[in-house]
Amino acid sequence: MTGSTPTGAASPAGPSDLHLPWGSVPGPDAGEPISLSPQKAGWTYCGLSVLQLKAGVAHRFSTGENEMFLLPLAGGFSVEISPFGAGSVEASYRVTGRDSVFTRVTDFVYVGRDSDVTLVSSTDAEIALPSSRCEGRLESRYGPADAVAVELRGSGTATRQVNGFGVPGLWDHAEKLIAVELITPPGNWSSYPPHKHDASAPCPVVNEEIYFFKIAGPDQITPSREGFGYHRTYTGAEHTAAGLAELDVFLEVRDGDVALVPHGYHGPCVAAHGYPMYYLNVMAGPDPERSMAFCDDPAHTWIRGSWADLPLDPRCPVTTAEGRTGD
Repeated sequence: MTGSTPTGAASPAGPSDLHLPWGSVPGPDAGEPISLSPQKAGWTYCGLSVLQLKAGVAHRFSTGENEMFLLPLAGGFSVEISPFGAGSVEASYRVTGRDSVFTRVTDFVYVGRDSDVTLVSSTDAEIALPSSRCEGRLESRYGPADAVAVELRGSGTATRQVNGFGVPGLWDHAEKLIAVELITPPGNWSSYPPHKHDASAPCPVVNEEIYFFKIAGPDQITPSREGFGYHRTYTGAEHTAAGLAELDVFLEVRDGDVALVPHGYHGPCVAAHGYPMYYLNVMAGPDPERSMAFCDDPAHTWIRGSWADLPLDPRCPVTTAEGRTGD
């Protein structure tokens, strides 16, 4: 992720800056294969870490100036949260989690800035920590899986599942941070039509955005680098007029890869035939109110009208809080 003019960050040096393959931005130890701060991304707000917990081994960290979600990708965990340096526990939660992002909608925890966090799991676990810089500290809060809204978007071969666990209107306990999960069945397109939320006309909202991908292997459940998909980001004349750097990026993405969207139209994300695609979207920006407002590429917005005559893909939803729907 690299910055756009409104957030005061530099424009990307080139397309390679927008694709971070699994393990290319690690933390200081082997248990953090992804540690992407706003500074590393070259912009102002969004970040993402991925932790791999070993059974019974506690992992401790402080949130600093960031609010974040603790979102299990595989396994579950217990967590204790304290105000920074306080020494007394503010809250503790047990997160059930899931075997894989392709098996269940999960519960999660919100953690405010200036917090000390201790995580421990009884089994090996993988946890995503989408984050955003913010000004104020909110207390921690638990989000149950059965309260996560599961929505189907698109139609036909553009049908996809959206788990709105951390989006405005459904989860309002955050200052800047927005996060949402999507599952795209094999062969389908998502993030389509291409859309933008940046400083070019006529967008009402500016958001930096991270895409973090998980791709299942042949069993449709277990993440594997064998599978793949595609992601597109590009700009138009309106971005040049707004002083934003030209982007024209078409990425092959595999399990664990990150795509960065500083500005521009993004989409589609394409799941290759045979390989389900999951991605975690992380968004935040300078606007005082959290919003996912966007503008379609006007050349392709007509496609939304064509969906009325197409049936939804019966494979969706792939998962609910109870588990997989097709098994």
